[in-house]
Amino acid sequence: MGGCVSGDLKGGKQAIGGVHGRPTMNNDAGYNEAIERFFRDRGQSPLFTPIELSLSASNLRNLDIISKSDPMAVLYVKKMDGTLEELGRTEVVLNCLNPTWIEKINVSYQFEIVQNLVFHVYDVDTKYHNMSVKALKLNEQDFLGEATCVLSEIVTKRNRSLTLNLHGKNGPGGSKNFGTLTVHAEESCLSRMAVEMKLRCSQLDNKDMFSKSDPFLRISRLTESGKYVPICKTEVINNNLNPVWRPLYLSMQQFGSKDNPLRIECFDFNSNGNHVLIGQLHKSVSELEKLHKDRSGANLVFPTHRGQEKVLKGQLFVDQFIGKEQFSFLDYISSGFELNFMVAIDFTASNGTPRNQDSLHYIDPSGRLNSYQKAIIEVGEVIQIYDSDSRFPAWGFGGRYGGTLSHCFNLNDTNAYEVEGVQGIMAAYANALHTVTLAGPTLFGPVINMAAQLAATSNDIAKYFVLLIITDGVLTDIQETMDALVRASDLPLSILIVGVGNADFKQMEVLDADDGRRLESSTGRVATRDIVQFVPMREVRSGQISAVQALLEELPHQFLTYNRSRNIKPLRS
Repeated sequence: MGGCVSGDLKGGKQAIGGVHGRPTMNNDAGYNEAIERFFRDRGQSPLFTPIELSLSASNLRNLDIISKSDPMAVLYVKKMDGTLEELGRTEVVLNCLNPTWIEKINVSYQFEIVQNLVFHVYDVDTKYHNMSVKALKLNEQDFLGEATCVLSEIVTKRNRSLTLNLHGKNGPGGSKNFGTLTVHAEESCLSRMAVEMKLRCSQLDNKDMFSKSDPFLRISRLTESGKYVPICKTEVINNNLNPVWRPLYLSMQQFGSKDNPLRIECFDFNSNGNHVLIGQLHKSVSELEKLHKDRSGANLVFPTHRGQEKVLKGQLFVDQFIGKEQFSFLDYISSGFELNFMVAIDFTASNGTPRNQDSLHYIDPSGRLNSYQKAIIEVGEVIQIYDSDSRFPAWGFGGRYGGTLSHCFNLNDTNAYEVEGVQGIMAAYANALHTVTLAGPTLFGPVINMAAQLAATSNDIAKYFVLLIITDGVLTDIQETMDALVRASDLPLSILIVGVGNADFKQMEVLDADDGRRLESSTGRVATRDIVQFVPMREVRSGQISAVQALLEELPHQFLTYNRSRNIKPLRS
């Protein structure tokens, strides 16, 4: 079919490859350049990915008598309250039933929310052709059709293109053919260049009284406002004046350009957050690359009064400098990578007897969801789009299953651990409340090990596993859980924990490395990376962000950290 184209510093021991803890943005799919500039000026990345949508249509209805329709497309996002907010309009293509619009519409992709898009196509009356499209009153134009989809449905396609059937205002169905609308998504991002550096220092000054310093590096970049803002930091090396840090990954989005001045500060870590400056220096990425090529070190300096600097004997060396092509989360997803969703539900007695209304497991006959059901649906609705077969492993723990206490049993009461879709999880959960006796204690180790086994035995590099644990209680096996998490940190696995009820969840915050302390096993092994994200349901319910956003916002970063560390690239078609 031929187309027509118009002529118109938080204190912490964890290393980070960027700044986290950023403000969460509104559930608005619209791209906001001012907000992006605000974040970038602070060396941060906003929580969204700017996307450009290109639109084309085929076999539109012809409403003109003498000529063909003059179509224009309008894009809306459907907000939480059901209202439509306009995001943009294409130009008008004259006399064409198969238009390919040139004007792109900017949308902000957010992994952690379901973004419902609504497309309207209009035939613009001839008398308005000299007006700006933004000034057109849509109720004065002829309606050609409507289509809806979720933004993540587009970006998960191999070619990032999705063709939708247009329909009338009364919804799909009926005998009329309204034609089709094709939507193509392109990521509008900065250069893909990134560098991986391995840094070390020698002969650092000792700032501790009874032992050696615990040094870490913090790198900041100079912004247009003349201020330095942190863009990343290394992990802490305990009790060492000649530290060698793990490789550091910096994207061009963080450092701006290879000639942009960077400030590299070396601190002695203190658990109270009052880190002591050991020394600092100023180097651009280009100058750091030169240090590597020359195999030479650069002396740290210490700022003194009156703007003077004392040159120290301690030096910084760049042992490794590798320029890399940086792939985004969407590069992986659109090439065929998937997120495999799994869920584990707490059946311990502290939840309360399910038939009592004050129980956390109470199923309300009116249809009002309990906290377990809310967490399943909210997280599941986001992740299920990234899982093609929609078959989800679902387990329970802490209950008597078939008369035997089990800390990892199949939720669907069969030998098969998988259920069909989010509604399958909901049905299996509701049924299990009639067949499982609540017991205890609360152990995470067995379900984490089960999820880790699935991730470890998968031969498909394009699969990344996500385990949702919903719990109400205090862990009994905190050390066993930490051991399981440290072992799992080498696997393609992330673990999301939702705390329900009013228990003290301080233990969970230890598992979530957001506090800066990387997990350590009973044998002294340190976790390769942070794979846990925890959120208490009660906290986010009273605030401005949803439980899902708080829980999921770190998942793309964990996914990228795993694949980049193993040099796994998007699939080639």
